[in-house]
Amino acid sequence: MGKLTAVKIRSLTEPGRYSDGDGLFLEIDGKGAASWILRVQNNGKRQDIGLGSTKSVSLKDARDAAFATRQKIAQGINPVAERKQERQAIPTFREAAKLVHEEHEKAWKNGKHQNQWIATLTTYAFPKIGDLTVDKIEGPAIRDVLISIWLSKPETARRVRQRIGTVLDWACAKGFRATEAPMRSVSKGSPRQPKKDGHFAAMPYADVPAFVEKLGERESVGRLAVEALILTATRSGEIAVPLGRSLI
Repeated sequence: MGKLTAVKIRSLTEPGRYSDGDGLFLEIDGKGAASWILRVQNNGKRQDIGLGSTKSVSLKDARDAAFATRQKIAQGINPVAERKQERQAIPTFREAAKLVHEEHEKAWKNGKHQNQWIATLTTYAFPKIGDLTVDKIEGPAIRDVLISIWLSKPETARRVRQRIGTVLDWACAKGFRATEAPMRSVSKGSPRQPKKDGHFAAMPYADVPAFVEKLGERESVGRLAVEALILTATRSGEIAVPLGRSLI
């Protein structure tokens, strides 16, 4: 039976370590922050292993974690080394993105593109998914990154989406995640972006007479079609009619 209770823990304010038994301690630092510490003997050496803050780890969870850690030590497993190895094995999205950027920037001749590639991820993706390991990132998390700019900055959103996909595909190729980027589901679940308004390219009005005169030097059906297009101000598809049919 542990020595600490939830009520007692709430009453503790003085800095120090408070034992629960079997090497588990509640530690309160000089600023009043409380966390769990497990003291163990591993290969003849004493180790203090952090089990998390009391804000996120309850007394019961701390006891369960302490028991599991002691079991690993009994089996000859070093829990500190194991945890370090796990953290190093799968990179976060931020770490993976920087690695991808380093690998690709040598092939990018445009310095502006080099900077923009990582800058867009730094601005829009890192605050949302930067600290997630790449194996944990699925469609909903990516959509959460894009939704705020999907309609207001459609071109930027498409670039961010493409670059997130590049990072996750790289992670899949490296064996850090089981599947490629789930971009198909992200696209299907996103609202339709507004179409960009624009005009077709046109010849300056003052240049048309000289162009028509030059065009007259050619002998071809194409010349007649272009002249008809200019004179009638109609669409090119409407000019493609059998010869001999009236245009009026």
